[in-house]
Amino acid sequence: MKVILTETIETLGIIGSEVSVAKGYARNYLLPQAKAVLATPANRKRLEFEKKRFEVQIAKEKALAEEMAARLADVSVTIAARVSDEDRLYGSVTVRDVVNALSKQGVEVRKQMVLLPESIKTIGTYSVPVRVYNDVEPEITVEVVPEEQPE
Repeated sequence: MKVILTETIETLGIIGSEVSVAKGYARNYLLPQAKAVLATPANRKRLEFEKKRFEVQIAKEKALAEEMAARLADVSVTIAARVSDEDRLYGSVTVRDVVNALSKQGVEVRKQMVLLPESIKTIGTYSVPVRVYNDVEPEITVEVVPEEQPE
Protein backbone atom coordinates (compact mmCIF):
# COMPACT_ATOMS: atom_id res chain seq x y z
CA MET A 1 0.00 0.00 0.00
CA LYS A 2 1.41 3.38 -0.98
CA VAL A 3 1.22 6.19 1.59
CA ILE A 4 2.64 9.71 1.89
CA LEU A 5 4.34 10.41 5.23
CA THR A 6 3.09 13.46 7.14
CA GLU A 7 5.95 13.23 9.64
CA THR A 8 9.44 11.78 9.64
CA ILE A 9 9.58 8.14 10.73
CA GLU A 10 13.09 6.78 11.19
CA THR A 11 12.40 3.33 9.77
CA LEU A 12 10.40 4.54 6.76
CA GLY A 13 11.55 7.93 5.54
CA ILE A 14 11.33 11.68 5.83
CA ILE A 15 8.22 13.82 5.84
CA GLY A 16 6.56 14.18 2.44
CA SER A 17 8.02 11.04 0.92
CA GLU A 18 5.87 8.38 -0.72
CA VAL A 19 6.58 4.87 0.59
CA SER A 20 5.15 1.38 0.25
CA VAL A 21 4.11 -0.29 3.50
CA ALA A 22 2.10 -3.33 4.52
CA LYS A 23 -1.67 -2.79 4.46
CA GLY A 24 -2.06 -3.63 8.13
CA TYR A 25 0.72 -1.25 9.18
CA ALA A 26 -0.89 1.58 7.25
CA ARG A 27 -4.45 0.79 8.29
CA ASN A 28 -3.75 0.10 11.98
CA TYR A 29 -0.93 2.52 12.79
CA LEU A 30 0.05 5.14 10.23
CA LEU A 31 -3.39 6.33 9.11
CA PRO A 32 -5.19 6.41 12.51
CA GLN A 33 -2.34 8.35 14.12
CA ALA A 34 -2.14 10.77 11.16
CA LYS A 35 1.48 9.86 10.49
CA ALA A 36 0.62 9.25 6.82
CA VAL A 37 -2.13 9.70 4.23
CA LEU A 38 -3.06 7.44 1.33
CA ALA A 39 -1.13 8.16 -1.86
CA THR A 40 -4.11 9.28 -3.96
CA PRO A 41 -3.94 11.86 -6.76
CA ALA A 42 -5.73 14.40 -4.53
CA ASN A 43 -3.26 13.86 -1.68
CA ARG A 44 -0.32 14.08 -4.11
CA LYS A 45 -1.67 17.42 -5.35
CA ARG A 46 -2.07 18.66 -1.76
CA LEU A 47 1.49 17.48 -1.08
CA GLU A 48 2.77 19.76 -3.84
CA PHE A 49 1.16 22.74 -2.10
CA GLU A 50 2.60 21.75 1.28
CA LYS A 51 6.05 20.92 -0.08
CA LYS A 52 7.53 24.25 1.08
CA ARG A 53 6.31 23.63 4.64
CA PHE A 54 7.81 20.13 4.53
CA GLU A 55 11.13 21.48 3.26
CA VAL A 56 11.25 24.01 6.11
CA GLN A 57 10.50 21.27 8.65
CA ILE A 58 13.14 18.98 7.14
CA ALA A 59 15.69 21.81 7.33
CA LYS A 60 14.83 22.40 11.00
CA GLU A 61 15.11 18.69 11.84
CA LYS A 62 18.42 18.49 9.99
CA ALA A 63 19.78 21.57 11.80
CA LEU A 64 18.81 20.12 15.18
CA ALA A 65 20.41 16.82 14.21
CA GLU A 66 23.64 18.54 13.15
CA GLU A 67 23.72 20.46 16.44
CA MET A 68 23.22 17.28 18.46
CA ALA A 69 25.84 15.48 16.35
CA ALA A 70 28.37 18.21 17.13
CA ARG A 71 27.69 17.76 20.85
CA LEU A 72 27.94 13.96 20.60
CA ALA A 73 31.20 13.98 18.64
CA ASP A 74 33.16 14.94 21.77
CA VAL A 75 31.38 12.57 24.15
CA SER A 76 33.31 9.79 25.83
CA VAL A 77 31.67 7.30 28.18
CA THR A 78 33.37 5.04 30.72
CA ILE A 79 31.50 1.96 31.88
CA ALA A 80 32.80 -0.15 34.76
CA ALA A 81 31.99 -3.86 34.57
CA ARG A 82 32.92 -7.01 36.47
CA VAL A 83 35.62 -8.99 34.70
CA SER A 84 37.12 -12.46 35.02
CA ASP A 85 40.82 -13.27 35.18
CA GLU A 86 41.18 -13.22 31.38
CA ASP A 87 39.74 -9.66 31.08
CA ARG A 88 36.42 -10.98 29.77
CA LEU A 89 33.24 -9.51 31.16
CA TYR A 90 30.95 -11.65 33.32
CA GLY A 91 27.98 -10.12 31.56
CA SER A 92 28.11 -7.75 28.64
CA VAL A 93 27.74 -4.04 27.96
CA THR A 94 24.52 -3.45 26.04
CA VAL A 95 22.77 -0.51 24.39
CA ARG A 96 20.89 0.12 27.65
CA ASP A 97 24.19 0.50 29.54
CA VAL A 98 25.44 3.01 26.98
CA VAL A 99 22.18 5.01 27.12
CA ASN A 100 22.28 5.05 30.95
CA ALA A 101 25.91 6.21 30.97
CA LEU A 102 25.07 8.97 28.48
CA SER A 103 22.10 10.13 30.56
CA LYS A 104 24.38 10.41 33.63
CA GLN A 105 26.46 12.86 31.56
CA GLY A 106 23.36 14.84 30.63
CA VAL A 107 23.07 13.55 27.06
CA GLU A 108 19.61 12.16 26.34
CA VAL A 109 19.32 9.61 23.52
CA ARG A 110 16.83 6.82 22.85
CA LYS A 111 17.86 3.17 22.71
CA GLN A 112 16.96 3.00 19.02
CA MET A 113 19.52 5.70 18.24
CA VAL A 114 22.54 3.76 19.56
CA LEU A 115 23.82 1.46 16.80
CA LEU A 116 25.74 -1.15 18.78
CA PRO A 117 26.02 -4.14 16.40
CA GLU A 118 26.50 -6.63 19.24
CA SER A 119 27.02 -6.53 22.98
CA ILE A 120 30.52 -5.66 24.20
CA LYS A 121 32.06 -8.64 26.01
CA THR A 122 35.67 -7.57 26.64
CA ILE A 123 37.32 -4.55 28.20
CA GLY A 124 38.68 -1.92 25.85
CA THR A 125 37.76 1.21 23.90
CA TYR A 126 35.05 1.11 21.26
CA SER A 127 33.58 3.58 18.76
CA VAL A 128 29.80 3.38 18.77
CA PRO A 129 27.75 5.24 16.14
CA VAL A 130 24.61 7.08 17.22
CA ARG A 131 21.95 7.73 14.54
CA VAL A 132 20.66 11.23 15.18
CA TYR A 133 18.99 11.65 11.79
CA ASN A 134 18.80 9.65 8.53
CA ASP A 135 22.36 10.38 7.39
CA VAL A 136 23.80 11.95 10.56
CA GLU A 137 25.67 9.36 12.65
CA PRO A 138 28.37 10.74 14.95
CA GLU A 139 30.47 8.23 16.85
CA ILE A 140 30.92 8.29 20.61
CA THR A 141 33.76 6.62 22.47
CA VAL A 142 32.79 3.88 24.92
CA GLU A 143 35.52 2.70 27.26
CA VAL A 144 34.85 -0.48 29.21
CA VAL A 145 37.06 -0.76 32.30
CA PRO A 146 37.26 -3.35 35.09
CA GLU A 147 35.11 -2.63 38.10
CA GLU A 148 37.06 -1.93 41.29
CA GLN A 149 36.88 -5.04 43.48
CA PRO A 150 36.70 -4.43 47.25
CA GLU A 151 39.30 -6.54 49.02
